[in-house]
Amino acid sequence: MKTEIVIIGGGFAGLNLVKHLAEAGHFHVTLVDLHNYHLFPPLLYQVATGFLDASNITYPFRKLFHGKENIRFRLGKLQKVMPEDHKVLLSTGELPYDYLVLATGTETNYFGMENIRRAALPMKTVDDAIEIRNYMLQKMEEATIDLDETKKKKLFSVVIAGGGPTGVEIAGMLAEMRNTILHRDYPELIGLQPRIYLVDGSSTLLSAMSEPSQKYAHAMLRKMGVEVRLNTQVKDYVNDMVIFTDGKTIETKILFWTAGVTSRVFEGMPKESYGSGNRLLTDEYNKVVGTRNIYAIGDTCLLTSDRNFPHGHPQLAQVALQQGENLAANLITMLHDQPLTPFAYHDKGSLAIIGRNKAVADLPKPAVHFQGFVAWVTWLFVHLFSLITYRNRLMTVANWAVAFFTRDQSLRMIIRPRPHQHGKENE
Repeated sequence: MKTEIVIIGGGFAGLNLVKHLAEAGHFHVTLVDLHNYHLFPPLLYQVATGFLDASNITYPFRKLFHGKENIRFRLGKLQKVMPEDHKVLLSTGELPYDYLVLATGTETNYFGMENIRRAALPMKTVDDAIEIRNYMLQKMEEATIDLDETKKKKLFSVVIAGGGPTGVEIAGMLAEMRNTILHRDYPELIGLQPRIYLVDGSSTLLSAMSEPSQKYAHAMLRKMGVEVRLNTQVKDYVNDMVIFTDGKTIETKILFWTAGVTSRVFEGMPKESYGSGNRLLTDEYNKVVGTRNIYAIGDTCLLTSDRNFPHGHPQLAQVALQQGENLAANLITMLHDQPLTPFAYHDKGSLAIIGRNKAVADLPKPAVHFQGFVAWVTWLFVHLFSLITYRNRLMTVANWAVAFFTRDQSLRMIIRPRPHQHGKENE
């Protein structure tokens, strides 16, 4: 009889675990996800700004699993874990397991600010990216109509909260679009220049990267016309006004929120299993503290036994991929009662893109930093070859080629699906 493994979440960690278990005949694996496709989040901002189509960075799970006889997919959302019964309750029914793996990633953290949760634009899902694209295009159409000066000021101010890679990438992309595309698409707005603000509560941008990378990103964004405000925390968003903790304000109808993430809390999991940011505490083999057969990998995992990362690993794709591979090897090893391999993260470096021919790269061993065109090309190749299928890569490189040679793209359409009428959406 095959060992039942249930994996919740088809991101980098969960899918890589599935791929490494696909040929292990002793297991029957069920992948559960709220969506029926795998997503490549690092390129979401290019969908939001109309430089890539959503199909460029997604791929259906069921198509990925063609020919994998021991792999199954279940559409659904985890509602409750029942450790004593070795079951999980999904929005689409129950599933029994011998081993449960939680690879659910993170969700946007609004730090308890309800007004921001309701009105800001997050960027965690394909739905978010498409909503941003629709919203931005709609606001530009509104701006072409004769409006009073107060409304125009709000439409022509964009605030991006969060100076990590996502915030920097959005700011750079919007600055380039403002400088090269805006007035070609909207000749009615010639003479008007939107103001782009990038704000962060820390003293630097890209706080996880090296000091040269931080300084280069700051300098390039300012050169591109982005107004960078550091040591600036958002307090609230009321009546189209971003309010900061120092009492200053910015009027805008467009607030991007990339300032933080948190993991989900699941009913049925012991309270002592959670650490900071609601991340699940695990031992060196990714087994969740206080459980016997439940594991956590990827962004939702907090593993502190790695001597190089005593406070836990950064929430990066490479960590998730490596944890998925290591756990797969350990699950196979357990069948043969052999020693397990503790997880140790091998840092391959960090990249962030700022704009055309502008990027930064940090490599850990040896400690090397480079920037500009070389880093930009490196970023392109790393992200292109990280996409999951050849189809995704070909479509993406085609769109990038058009954008590079024309400084434009033709994907700026406002597309809103008709409201669903055939039953409630699966929560």
